[in-house]
Amino acid sequence: MAQDEAPRPDPDADTLMEDPAPMNDAYRKPLPGTAVDYFDTRAAIEAIRPGAYAGLPYVSRVLAEQLVRRCDPALLTDALTQIVERRRDLDFPWYPARVVCHDILGQTALVDLAGLRDAIADQGGDPAKVNPVVPTQLIVDHSLAVEYGGFDPHAFDKNRAIEDRRNEDRFHFIEWTKSAFENVDVIPAGNGIMHQINLEKMSPVIQLRDGVAFPDTCVGTDSHTPHVDALGVIAIGVGGLEAETVMLGRASMMRLPDIVGVRLTGRRKPGITATDIVLAITEFLRQSRVVGSWIEFFGEGADGLSIGDRATISNMCPEYGATAAMFHIDSQTIDYLLLTGRDAAHVRLVEAYAKHTGLWADDLRVAEYERVLEFDLSTVVRNMAGPSNPHRRLPTSALAERGIAGDLVEAKAQEREGLMPDGAVIIAAITSCTNTSNPRNVVAAGLVAKKANALDLARKPWVKTSFAPGSKVARLYLEEAGLLPELEKLGFGIVAYACTTCNGMSGALDPAIQSEIIERDLYATAVLSGNRNFDGRIHPYAKQAFLASPPLVVAYAIAGTMRFDIENDVLGVAEGRDIRLADLWPSDEEIDAIVAAFVKPQQFRAIYDPMFAPRSRDEASPLYNWRPQSTYIRRPPYWDTEGVGAMAAFPRTLKAMRPLAILPDNITTDHLSPSNAILPSSAAGEYLARMGLPEEDFNSYATHRGDHLTAMRATFANPQLVNEMAVVDGAVQKGSLARVEPEGKVIRMWEAIETYLDRRQPLIIIAGADYGQGSSRDWAAKGVRLAGVEAIVAEGFERIHRTNLIGMGVLPLEFQPGTTRLTLGLDGTETYDVEGERCPRATMTLVIRHADEAITRVPVNCRLDTAEEVSIYEAGGVLQRFAADFLACETATV
Repeated sequence: MAQDEAPRPDPDADTLMEDPAPMNDAYRKPLPGTAVDYFDTRAAIEAIRPGAYAGLPYVSRVLAEQLVRRCDPALLTDALTQIVERRRDLDFPWYPARVVCHDILGQTALVDLAGLRDAIADQGGDPAKVNPVVPTQLIVDHSLAVEYGGFDPHAFDKNRAIEDRRNEDRFHFIEWTKSAFENVDVIPAGNGIMHQINLEKMSPVIQLRDGVAFPDTCVGTDSHTPHVDALGVIAIGVGGLEAETVMLGRASMMRLPDIVGVRLTGRRKPGITATDIVLAITEFLRQSRVVGSWIEFFGEGADGLSIGDRATISNMCPEYGATAAMFHIDSQTIDYLLLTGRDAAHVRLVEAYAKHTGLWADDLRVAEYERVLEFDLSTVVRNMAGPSNPHRRLPTSALAERGIAGDLVEAKAQEREGLMPDGAVIIAAITSCTNTSNPRNVVAAGLVAKKANALDLARKPWVKTSFAPGSKVARLYLEEAGLLPELEKLGFGIVAYACTTCNGMSGALDPAIQSEIIERDLYATAVLSGNRNFDGRIHPYAKQAFLASPPLVVAYAIAGTMRFDIENDVLGVAEGRDIRLADLWPSDEEIDAIVAAFVKPQQFRAIYDPMFAPRSRDEASPLYNWRPQSTYIRRPPYWDTEGVGAMAAFPRTLKAMRPLAILPDNITTDHLSPSNAILPSSAAGEYLARMGLPEEDFNSYATHRGDHLTAMRATFANPQLVNEMAVVDGAVQKGSLARVEPEGKVIRMWEAIETYLDRRQPLIIIAGADYGQGSSRDWAAKGVRLAGVEAIVAEGFERIHRTNLIGMGVLPLEFQPGTTRLTLGLDGTETYDVEGERCPRATMTLVIRHADEAITRVPVNCRLDTAEEVSIYEAGGVLQRFAADFLACETATV
């Protein structure tokens, strides 16, 4: 770039609030070849240890940069020393540049802030001063259910109309936030998925503010926020409570993460999709125990992956348990930014900055990692995942030996009798940003549909098919390529630009199909191109779900049953010959030719330029006018001293706690707070009926999380829950059940919670390993706190859920190795105390008082990991802490 050729500002910069003035101006220098400045992190690191910068991983370099630019000068040397020496015993601040939210957690975070404004006003403060400080972008993408499948030509309009009707209260509140809060941008419903829009438009890769260039970073209220890590952008998923902390201007305190290098070698075989690769990598990394680690992919294998391929891999980051899944900036990044219509001058700035500061891939060839794993892309075969877990890889060649595929004779006989077969695929969905942000995957699905149509193959009539891309751009390139009509003919018309089935919003089944499933107790399944397939997530009547690439989803819609050996069984007969999957599968050359010819920068500009055009901001009252009959938006109870819920009215004592549940390993946030459709027989369904909602408008659990009276009733409402206390006739019963003590009566979970709330009985939860894995779901923590749970003792916690618990004032405690609920023989008749000083990683004592009056004292690890977390916990939670600090500051300035 010529010296006089100043890059134009990022097109989104006018919507962003400028950072505070830099604190370490000695390191602020002109960026060669541009008219902007940067902070010389290399010089700052070299001042501590000459030569150290060359060995630092990418993540360390970016974290160090934001310290040089933002950290208090008095603390800078110590903070950088931690990075240089790879120490993990002290905290340092992280200042993400942005917060991105989907509407469920973004809305609930803003509901919390609206409630906080009320609390501030009640105590004499100025509510208008409570605003996000960090730029916050909210995308409405989690609210649409696929009530009309892709075989209905008007499905998109019908589904959107239902979404607007059901969510009128929510959308009214979200519209208010656009005007009432400063520094909040909203992308309304019907425009795409948060992560895909972040990848294709929102992230500039290199930020430019106040004349200073620096790496883009963000936190997002969804565990799949690392999707944009594919661009070299540190983006991690956090809970809404942690996002609120960042929004309100507090640094996110962290310790240097465990950074694992993953060298990718080889090249994929012909016919292998990015989905096949990521499912193999997910299994590999789960087995390699990278939970909580920050991954950096590198090597010649990584060099050959497109950004679409990389994004598929980064998106699945939480499925292999990592926190981040980084790729380095290189020519693929530059090509993608140009392909997606980014400003050419800004793209030149990205390249100039990355090459000068050592963030370009070539400069990281000698980076040193404490652990390096190696994965050979050439070993990948065609894969699925399932049932039940996204890291449970299922090679399509092994369907029969794994007991998934079976003899089709009986299935075909049932079909001839007009019945659904065993293992019927009742949902086949091309969905999720995981795969639809990758044009190769989408085009491959279109080509399979085209070949199937040419051979007169069709979906089975019981399969509810849908196509919900994460971006409107997909429609444009599929239309130009002539593939959208092919997908529509097979039943995969576009039903939405939203998360849909991947988020459990698969909509209602045909009543006749649902009745047959119930009456025959049929083993019904779902196949989707999403990222999660936990039991009970996709649909209440799909007993299990399988993840697959978009072209495989199309094939299973034709097969109609999971008992089908998708590689070998006959999909149909055409022109006197048997048609199998190989006859439909497109070549790489076919896919690549269409992508090269029909995916164009002007398509991205046509979609995103109007979406992100500057808008005028209307005046609005700083206080929201709560609607008392709403079941979607209600003033939160976190500052109330009376009423429903155990917060201020129930001070934490950590004494005489009774267990609400004793739980096995792998309890997910879907168990703790499900997101899918609300059944009329559930506690939430009964409540909504009393509130006057018709059953067809119950919507999903997720959409009601702005109303604590509905959301509390979702706590442990998953029908697949296994509470080991729910024993009837000597057997543990599956379902939303609890046992009230000391009576020993097994009842529905919500009734047990109500009983304990009436008694003001403090509660505890005992659990196994990997407690809280899954989506970053605030209500998995809010629900248990409002139920009166004061502590959770588990063998291990998922990272985001642990921070959410702390943000709600729930104490996370971890059994020490060798100790479990099983070794202790816990049955739920006990009461529990917690003793000891609450400080980072301290050893505390769990005092167990058994029914026979015996006492067991068990050492447990306090999982308040930082001083900041201790401070938040002691205040009662994130919001209580902020309110106290805000009012103290207001008083000090009077």
